[in-house]
Amino acid sequence: MTIDDFFTVRVERIASGGAGVARIPAPGGEGGPATDRGMAVFTGFTAPGDLAGIRIRSLHKNWAEAELVGIEEPSPRRVAPRCPAYGRCGGCSLQHLDYEAQLAEKAAILKDAFARIGGFGDLPEIGIVPSPPYAYRNRVRLHRDPESGKTGFKGRKSGEIVPAEDCPVAVGRIRRFLKNSREQVAGGGITLYSQGDLFLREASVSSEGPGYPSRGRVPVLDREITADAGLFFQSNAAMLEKLIPGLLSAAEKADPRLPAADIYCGVGTFAAFLQDRFERLDLVEENRAALALARENVTGKGCRFFAGTEDGWVRKLLREKQAGYGFAVADPPRRGLSRPLREYLAGQGPPVLAYVSCDPASLARDCRALRDGGYRLESLTFYDFYPQTAHIESLSVLTRGK
Repeated sequence: MTIDDFFTVRVERIASGGAGVARIPAPGGEGGPATDRGMAVFTGFTAPGDLAGIRIRSLHKNWAEAELVGIEEPSPRRVAPRCPAYGRCGGCSLQHLDYEAQLAEKAAILKDAFARIGGFGDLPEIGIVPSPPYAYRNRVRLHRDPESGKTGFKGRKSGEIVPAEDCPVAVGRIRRFLKNSREQVAGGGITLYSQGDLFLREASVSSEGPGYPSRGRVPVLDREITADAGLFFQSNAAMLEKLIPGLLSAAEKADPRLPAADIYCGVGTFAAFLQDRFERLDLVEENRAALALARENVTGKGCRFFAGTEDGWVRKLLREKQAGYGFAVADPPRRGLSRPLREYLAGQGPPVLAYVSCDPASLARDCRALRDGGYRLESLTFYDFYPQTAHIESLSVLTRGK
């Protein structure tokens, strides 16, 4: 087998990252996982059930990557993408799949990560919480190429700017902005947040067009959260309002008289709700600008704020020999929990731990360590914050003790 070899394959499933998985003969009849089935080959923009013509683009020890040449027999789950930039824009990778299939494939990816990486032979049934499949995204980052003047999104696997005058996954106010983006964006780029009548804009450099604030009050369930377009805030407001009740349900399992912790708290969205239940709540956040907003959003008398890394917070707890927590929520970046935090939680973590994840692989790795430390995975729920993409957000609830 060599680069540029052509194969006709039947696609079996979708892998983490969004590519379809099929099998091709392993080189020399060996070398691939499950040799009798051949080598795994990953091809973007394919759907389970497709009979596809593919061309090998890179070879690795146990797998290969290919480009899609053509669909010989389309899968019944295949649909026409809504976005004319689909395939060139780096944002979406699953618009060619009907939404029910997207949900099923993402849940399967999550389950596979727990089995393959986490070593979980038996999982609780994965809950699936769907989103509106389009017009859901409240926050986007636009880029402008200073040489060509093109405004749009970063291209697929490249730094190229793909011009965009519309984005079907974005909410209406952002879509209207895109139609006039050439006049309203200057320099390197701009971040937009829109929900209802609220429209926030944060620019990396000065921008032309009408002025909009960078900071505002975002409605979330029965309260408002101060957010800034330049800082991370969940991009699907409707799904955030579904996730929070799941988090609060987990918190109800904990003793409210014991202290609680919100690790990687950001602007304090979760803590703004948790402060109603716990007598003491500690917030941990490395980004000082985000923590400053958390101080505005979380005003309970028993709330304390730690400005620093999660590792520094763990060292502080161990140095001061502080009493243990009754509940904690962790919402780490894609890399997952740091090793010191993972080891601290596995050894001395609270009876109830809620883990909000944006990456199944790091989640499965961390849950394996937590299980080895005495935790039981009580529930696992997939919240589809990003339809049409391969991103997978989930909430795991882990308990220990009686």
